[in-house]
Amino acid sequence: MRTEVLADPESVAQKGAAIIAAEARAAVAERGRFVVAFSGGHTPWIMLRALAREELPWGSLYVVQVDERLARDGDPDRNLTHLRDCLIGPSPLRPEQIYAMPVEPLPLDATARYALTLGELAGLPPILDLVHLGLGPDGHTASLVPGDPVLDVTAVDVSMTGVYQGRRRMTLTYPIINRSRRILWLVTGGEKAGMLARLRNADMSIPAGRVRQEQAVVLADRAAAGRSGPNDDQGRVAMTAS
Repeated sequence: MRTEVLADPESVAQKGAAIIAAEARAAVAERGRFVVAFSGGHTPWIMLRALAREELPWGSLYVVQVDERLARDGDPDRNLTHLRDCLIGPSPLRPEQIYAMPVEPLPLDATARYALTLGELAGLPPILDLVHLGLGPDGHTASLVPGDPVLDVTAVDVSMTGVYQGRRRMTLTYPIINRSRRILWLVTGGEKAGMLARLRNADMSIPAGRVRQEQAVVLADRAAAGRSGPNDDQGRVAMTAS
């Protein structure tokens, strides 16, 4: 795992967009398409707005979701709402290039449907080109949360969770996340400093620690990295590896 510490969330978002853009260009040149999975969060929405300004082979990009809350279409709690706002219009990406998790209404075979979609986009078994993840103060990532039975799912790539922060969710599971070609973590905020240290140590007692570290990049701001200010690292961007 490679870790890069940047000044603030805006810098993290801008660097994340640059990494995704480079991965997209390389994937399209090599394989003809780029299949990327996005998580939600304030800093990721900044990243996506920056990504929308990049010169990319947009017609060959396919966007899928890491996780989604069970809520009505257009609800501000839905990650899909923000994905569309950030990318449809500001970029040449067409609405049909975003593959929404089928949570409203929720069909009985919702997770199987989404797994089939992933297979159609990324092969069997599906191998995503890049998965973007966040890190919660409780150590969760995607909707893989402490104590939920979804943590033990190994036979399918998409699963439902129990109630977390007031809502059930649909989430990608460890198998498909760990098969991906690249994992990009965005971690901002001082409340995540302890969990970031545990993530980098591959602490298997937190959900995020069970995500493979090969081909993973962590972009963190100084607060999340536990660095107090611009004098740390003599004001330079810090590069570390573990």
